Amino acid sequence: MANMKNAKKKIKQNIKREAENNDYTAAMKTAMKNVERAVKANDKELAKEKLGVAIKAIDKANSKGAVKANNVARNKSRLTKKVNAME
Repeated sequence: MANMKNAKKKIKQNIKREAENNDYTAAMKTAMKNVERAVKANDKELAKEKLGVAIKAIDKANSKGAVKANNVARNKSRLTKKVNAME
């Protein structure tokens, strides 16, 4: 356990930041799964709608520092390809 006041504060900040990042990544993953489900169900309109929500969640997770830029680009690209490949 930390003895100095600034070290104790840093521990509290890290716990708070970790919890916030987990919230953003969880929202991102849920949105991505919703797109996957719509693609699997072959519902193009729903997939396009869910894609917009997913991209917004992915960008928000990136802007808050929960995920890195390459991860964002890769996920957005994969989801968009899947939706565009639908008939």
